[in-house]
Amino acid sequence: MTGPMMNPLVGPGSQPGEEDGSLLEIMQMPSGMTTFSTPNLPEREELAGHAAGLAALERLLSILKDWPDGPAASVDLSELEATDLDLVNQVLGEGEVSAIGGSNIQVQESVLAGVWRVHVTDDDGKVIRSLVEVGPFPTLILDTVFEGARELVGIPDTFAENIFNAPPLLPEINEHVAKSGAGIEPHVINLSLLPHTEEDLAFLNTALGRGPATILSRGYGNCRITATATRNTWWVQYYNSQDALILNTIEISAIPEVACAAAEDIADSAERLGEILEIYR
Repeated sequence: MTGPMMNPLVGPGSQPGEEDGSLLEIMQMPSGMTTFSTPNLPEREELAGHAAGLAALERLLSILKDWPDGPAASVDLSELEATDLDLVNQVLGEGEVSAIGGSNIQVQESVLAGVWRVHVTDDDGKVIRSLVEVGPFPTLILDTVFEGARELVGIPDTFAENIFNAPPLLPEINEHVAKSGAGIEPHVINLSLLPHTEEDLAFLNTALGRGPATILSRGYGNCRITATATRNTWWVQYYNSQDALILNTIEISAIPEVACAAAEDIADSAERLGEILEIYR
């Protein structure tokens, strides 16, 4: 993922269609969908001397077959030679979802859903850990994204001019943040369907704060997800092919489902990787 997320406070869909907000237009989601495609695989003769890279892929396949019951969920690639690492990256390719976690974690889903390439860098940008992880979403980001996050949104006694509809949302947000967590259904506030001013959105943006993680999912158009500085609270925004905002929401959950690989997709990835590696056995 490159660069920071666009400002969530403006754009088509963030304001009602008429001055009184009475016109409700049903927004069409983008129709384009990214589907699985086999990566550009190396020829068998190109693999001479790359036993370590193939061994890493075989370990990955074993994890995929055992997931979620196996003891390991990742393969450390940090010690691979550059040519072996290139082989792993070539076989895995690049999929729909990418993410950054602060300044030190970069994530790219492979073309195999639920198989994630993860880089951890030092402050100078040098990769100090490289791994491939299996699961709905990389745990390195999930384990750190809300460290130090606030537990509640502060509710001021008075509000600035032109802030009308944000204040009633604050108790709703706090109620659902307090009971959010693993296994709890997400709570979504659809800002695109609520009448509000730009000042309302600016206030919410400040009240929730900004967290360290940003996620881009390209499954249907672009979905951009940004962690806030409030526990388990995310901005989730959908853009059309012209990069115009068409749906703007606040989601309270451990991780928005749109960013995650489903269990059945991970099972399919095990089958696909097995088919790929069978070529080289």
